[in-house]
Amino acid sequence: MEKFPVISLEKVNGEERKTILEQIKDACENWGFFELVNHGIPHELLDTVERMTKEHYRKCMEQRFKELVASKGLDAVQAEVNDMDWESTFHLRHLPASNISELPDLDDEYRKVMKEFAQKLEKLAEELLDLLCENLGLEKGYLKKAFYGSKGPNFGTKVSNYPPCPKPDLIKGLRAHTDAGGIILLFQDDKVSGLQLLKDGQWIDVPPMRHSIVINLGDQLEVITNGKYKSVLHRVITQTDGTRMSIASFYNPGSDAVIYPAPSLVEKEAEEKNQVYPKFVFEDYMKLYTAVKFQAKEPRFEAMKEVEAAVKLGPIATA
Repeated sequence: MEKFPVISLEKVNGEERKTILEQIKDACENWGFFELVNHGIPHELLDTVERMTKEHYRKCMEQRFKELVASKGLDAVQAEVNDMDWESTFHLRHLPASNISELPDLDDEYRKVMKEFAQKLEKLAEELLDLLCENLGLEKGYLKKAFYGSKGPNFGTKVSNYPPCPKPDLIKGLRAHTDAGGIILLFQDDKVSGLQLLKDGQWIDVPPMRHSIVINLGDQLEVITNGKYKSVLHRVITQTDGTRMSIASFYNPGSDAVIYPAPSLVEKEAEEKNQVYPKFVFEDYMKLYTAVKFQAKEPRFEAMKEVEAAVKLGPIATA
């Protein structure tokens, strides 16, 4: 079986740049996922984030989750559950404006650490977008600009814990989906596994690895590259023991950013066959995505094409 791509960024600005870019290109074209090591985020910071996130879960979230499970009778289900996920989560917003100070239950030290972590991830996301530009033959900064809108990108973090589950065959930690946004940076548990991606019809484990950041591509990069890179279905399976920590940060377009395929990446043949991805406002895509997140992405793209066609036609005069 092919080996999940693990890429070191250590010498990306030195003599190994060409090799590293090639590895990233291969991962983007064939996997939609890769794992980064030597990414520049200090290990001590990652250790602190992990320790504090796990402490926060135990202190503030674990009991709540147990009560939720009991109230819904999830620990005694006999048939597959398709309308819920076995996860305990909260969300942090960083850009365009942070909500970290407003969230209850977080102590000041944890707020400070998560803020610092977010700044490092934002920098890494933008560095990665430029490496993607280089591989795609786009000018430096093209993707960042495409995401910018009028207020800059949307950047936020979903902090999740996946507790032990008595019925892992019947309840998913997180049902299969592609991510709606741009580029996703995940810091995950290095001991408890669970994340899987779909490749060539097979579910493949994303290996837990200490101090790594897992990268995956969202729907917007599929649109901008006109399908050269694709967002990939992934899911979290539950385990009977061990709580899995997952901190996923989403570097997404601004709400009013207009997303469309980069003209230089639309081949003549695609135009002739009408295989060009749609043009839309990111916020409109998100409204649709929220309602159909766990369904196939292709109908979402088709629906946006219909919206685009309607906009092009303009209002129809009625006498």
